[in-house]
Amino acid sequence: MLYDTLIRNALVIDGSNVPGYPADVAIRNGRIERIGDLHDATASETFDAAGRVLAPGFIDVHTHDDTVVIRQPQMLPKLSQGVTTVIVGNCGISASPVTLQGNPPDPMNLLGSAAAFVYPRFSDYREAVEAVRPTLNVAALVGHTALRSNHLDDLYRTATPSEISAMRTQLRESLEAGALGLSTGLAYASAFSAATDEVMQLSEELTAFGAVYTTHLRSEFEPVLEAMAEAFHIGRHATSPVIISHLKCAGVGNWGRSPQLLASLEAAAKNQAVGCDCYPYAASSSTLDLKQVTDAHRITITWSTPHPDVSGRDLIDIAAEWNLPLLDAARRLQPAGAVYYGMDENDVRRILAHPLTMVGSDGLPEDPFPHPRLWGAFPRVLGHFSRDVGLFALHTAVHKMTGLSAARFGLHDRGEIRPGNWADLVLFDPATVRDVADFSDPQQPAQGIEGVWINGVLSYRDGQANGQRAGRFLARQGDLRDNFR
Repeated sequence: MLYDTLIRNALVIDGSNVPGYPADVAIRNGRIERIGDLHDATASETFDAAGRVLAPGFIDVHTHDDTVVIRQPQMLPKLSQGVTTVIVGNCGISASPVTLQGNPPDPMNLLGSAAAFVYPRFSDYREAVEAVRPTLNVAALVGHTALRSNHLDDLYRTATPSEISAMRTQLRESLEAGALGLSTGLAYASAFSAATDEVMQLSEELTAFGAVYTTHLRSEFEPVLEAMAEAFHIGRHATSPVIISHLKCAGVGNWGRSPQLLASLEAAAKNQAVGCDCYPYAASSSTLDLKQVTDAHRITITWSTPHPDVSGRDLIDIAAEWNLPLLDAARRLQPAGAVYYGMDENDVRRILAHPLTMVGSDGLPEDPFPHPRLWGAFPRVLGHFSRDVGLFALHTAVHKMTGLSAARFGLHDRGEIRPGNWADLVLFDPATVRDVADFSDPQQPAQGIEGVWINGVLSYRDGQANGQRAGRFLARQGDLRDNFR
C-alpha cells in the first residue's frame, strides 16, 4: 500500500499523558493510518524525524482569532507554534451572531473594527470559515456580550425578559449550527451589569445540547473565589461543563492565593464537570481598563486609537511626558489596549501545572504591539516550563495542549496520535524548542518547530509556511459532559 505521507524514526508523544515511544507514522486521506515499525512501507512523501518528537497538533483553547482566521487565513502566529486548531468566541466576545448598531463595544473591538462583523447568524460565520479554508481548524463559542449587543440598547444594565428570550433564540440557533457553547466576559463593563440570573437563563439552552460554558470570571482580583462560585453555580443550573478562562490571581493584593483557587476548582470537580485554561506568562493583556490602572506594577500600552504613536510604551512614561496622573493619561488614551504585569510567577506555575489546566494563548492578533503569547505560548510551555524549569514532564506538557483539550471540547478524532484520528501533527526538537517572542519584540516565530501537518497536509516546515490551507470548521460533536467523566 502506498501512503500519502510517512514520518519515520519519530519519538511519538501521543497526547494521552504517557511517555513517548519510537515509531513510524503513516498518513493516508488526511488521517493517521498506521503507527509502529513501518520499514517496509512506501509513501508519496517521506520524512525522517531523526528521533525528534512527533506530537498531536496543539489546540489553542483560548483565542480571539474569530475574524483574523478569515481575513488572514495563513495564521502564521499560531501555525509557527505548532497550533493546528483554534477555539474562538472566548470571553463573551464572538464574531457571530452579531448585528452591530454602530462601532463594536469594548471589548468586542478586540476582534477588529465594525467592518469585521459581517456574520448576523452563526451559520454565516461557519460558512465563511469553510469558504476561506484557513490554514488551521476552527471551532467556535458564542459570546454573551455579542448577544447582548444585538438586543440591548444599554449594555450597562441587566437584560429584560424579552431581551433574554431573544438572546436565547440566537444561542439555540447557534448551537444547532455547531457552536461549542456559550462564553461570558463578566469582568468587562459591557457585561458586568448582567445579573447572574440572566446568564443562568441563557445557560439553560446549553442543557439539551450538552454544550460547554466558558467564562472570563466576573473578577480575577480579590473577589475571585466568589466569581468562581458564581461560574460553578451557573454550570450546575445548566448541568453544563464549566471552563474557567485564563485562571489567575490578578493584582498585587491577590498574589499567593493560587492554592485557594485550585482548591475551589478541585472541590467543584468532585460534583460537576469543570476545568480551566491558563497562558504561561505572568502578564495579562486586554483593553485598557481604568479599574486596572495602578502604579503597583508596570502597564504597557499596546494600542490607542487617538494616540497610535504610543504603542509599545509604558503608561507611566506617557503620563510623565504629558504631566498627568496615571488615570488621566489612561482616559486620554482610550479606546486603547494594554499589557498588565499584574501576576506572580509562582501563581502562574501552580495553576499551569495543575492536572485540570489546559493551555490557551489568549493572544490578541489585532494588537499592533501584541503580548508575546500570540506567537510564543505553546513553545514556552515545552521549552521554558517543561525542559528548563522542570515544571512537568514533556508528555504532560503535550497532553495539556492536545489530548486534554480535545476531550474537554469534544474535538473527536483529534488531540491524540491514534490510528483513525485526523493527522493534525507537529514535529519539534525537544532540545531546542523555545519561544523567541518577548515583551520588547513580541512578533517573532518560535524555534524548534520543524513540521506542522493539518488534516494530513504539510503546512509548515523548517520555519516556513508553504501556503497550504487545509483547515476545517469543527462543529460541536456529541455531549461534552461525557468528556469529563
